[in-house]
Amino acid sequence: MSGTSHRKAATVLLTAALTACGTETPPVPQAAPSATPARPSVSEALHPYVGMWVTADGHIRQELLPDGRYDEARGDRSSAYTGRYEVTGEHIDYWDDSGFTADGRFDGDVLHHGGYLFYREGSAAHRQAVAGRASTRPSG
Repeated sequence: MSGTSHRKAATVLLTAALTACGTETPPVPQAAPSATPARPSVSEALHPYVGMWVTADGHIRQELLPDGRYDEARGDRSSAYTGRYEVTGEHIDYWDDSGFTADGRFDGDVLHHGGYLFYREGSAAHRQAVAGRASTRPSG
């Protein structure tokens, strides 16, 4: 055995002996660091509005992502507008990637934004808005 091997073996034996006597605690193995920390995002932790918001006609679909970003589709144009957002209470501020800013206000499952009413997709408010829209269409 080389000198290095003897030192390693002696260290292992000494640690084992001290651990058995209760004077040394064995080292706790550390988990390998993760590339992405497992923690909720700031936006998700601070507000309940993450998810898909749609107009009653379904033409505009805005997804509020848990990482504080949004992705808005218009008609057949996916990702027509993208950017970041912040929610404070019932107020939302938007900073679009193209440079403009906007804001809005949540009222339960309804979002007032940019002159439009958005509904949390699948909510009772959304179903009611879609049903109301269908009942006001002219037949024919």
